[in-house]
Amino acid sequence: MCKPYIIGVDGGNTKTDYFLFDLEGNFISSIRAGTCSHESLPDSYEGTYNEMKKRINQLLSKENLTLDDIELGVFGLAGLDVPKQKEKLDEVIRKIGFTNFVAENDGYLGLKAGSKTGAGICSINGTGTVTTGIDQNGNRLQIGGVGYIAGDDAGGAFITRELLRQVHNALYRCGKDSSLVEPTLKLLGVEDKIYYIQAISELYRARFSHTPYVKLVFEHADNGDELALEIIDKVAEALARSTAGCINNLNFHKDKKVEIILAGSVWVKPDTTILIDAYKEYVEEFTSYQCEYIILQVPPGIGAVLWALELAHRRPVDEEVKKRIIREMSVLL
Repeated sequence: MCKPYIIGVDGGNTKTDYFLFDLEGNFISSIRAGTCSHESLPDSYEGTYNEMKKRINQLLSKENLTLDDIELGVFGLAGLDVPKQKEKLDEVIRKIGFTNFVAENDGYLGLKAGSKTGAGICSINGTGTVTTGIDQNGNRLQIGGVGYIAGDDAGGAFITRELLRQVHNALYRCGKDSSLVEPTLKLLGVEDKIYYIQAISELYRARFSHTPYVKLVFEHADNGDELALEIIDKVAEALARSTAGCINNLNFHKDKKVEIILAGSVWVKPDTTILIDAYKEYVEEFTSYQCEYIILQVPPGIGAVLWALELAHRRPVDEEVKKRIIREMSVLL
């Protein structure tokens, strides 16, 4: 007999959301706390254990519950990218007291939050990038999320680096002239190009927002700047290779469209479809599967709860229940 509650955890690099729901999909309680990522905490996996145990105990004690009341937990965790990390984080979660749980990269939560069927691909394109997939048989695959070596040539951080590099090429290394040069210098507060390298060196020694640099690339690409278009094309191809590779390495049904969920600020925020249009063309080139594209408009943390309920009942969450959960959690998040 099922225990009455489930827990969903969305563990990012800056914050973590913990959710408690009953098996009918009714919200019980939640806690938002700091990161639980082993990559961000000074004491690594031990820090993850201490932080998650503390917060889960808080979540349960608010309702006079214990882990004995929890049917299962779903943990979407930043920094869970390779088998060794999964093994370590599974150990952490078992040590907390869970016996029935799923722990995967937080990119899977966007898939569960946006997919109509619970299967498909999620392309995360925010500050960084990762691609996750789940086929109709439940097989899972993650591509990328570890940086340059895995072809992660996308995300706001990459776009900013590529812009600054190409502007440097235009200024000093016989690169292409571009309408991006002057506004980039202005963003950096550089009046004389001799101070350009100093400005970007200082930029990367501090925390800064990639948003204005990404926005600049999109605006100038939309206006036909050749260099901006090359950056967009490079990003589109990189994202499409990971998406199509994920599709091709899983076992999707050929007679059904593969749902592709696009999540993260670089997918969601631009006013132009120039990147999405180029990405779709590359996906069609790299895979023979028919695809349906869905821009994620709800917080990905919702996926942790939906996935937990799906596993508890061994079927997709009822559509009306799903709509209610999304409505309630969108207010929380």
